[in-house]
Amino acid sequence: MHRIMFVCHGNICRSPMAEFVFKDIVEREGKEKEFFIASSATSCEELGNPVHRGTRAKLAEFGISCEGKRATRLKKCDYDKYDMFIAMDSYNVINMLKIFGEDPNRKIRVMLEFVGSNDDVADPWYTGDFDKTYEDIKKSCEALYLTFGE
Repeated sequence: MHRIMFVCHGNICRSPMAEFVFKDIVEREGKEKEFFIASSATSCEELGNPVHRGTRAKLAEFGISCEGKRATRLKKCDYDKYDMFIAMDSYNVINMLKIFGEDPNRKIRVMLEFVGSNDDVADPWYTGDFDKTYEDIKKSCEALYLTFGE
């Protein structure tokens, strides 16, 4: 089983968007039994809060539900529970390393690297542009899925 954790600052915009987009891809391919997919935050600012209304609305446009998702925080013990941690931006990587202490197994990746970019996924909390964030996450999730082969 592939265990993947998407990570952003608050776990209310980008990482839950990636979590549910990737779950949708996996389900459409009939591979849901081969993956465990989650998301979390590097901060504790939004803990327990639901997914941001902008993310919920953008996912709903594509028939994707994130009902019941609440913000959770990444923990040091998660390192041994997941195969891959996908950060939405470089600041998330810095904060993940503070939580984990190190990344000896090179499990930490950055979302847009799957489409050959060093850019960060823009945070719609600040930009207000959930369309651009969705586009980047969708194409990255599709490319990520392909890394697992058929």
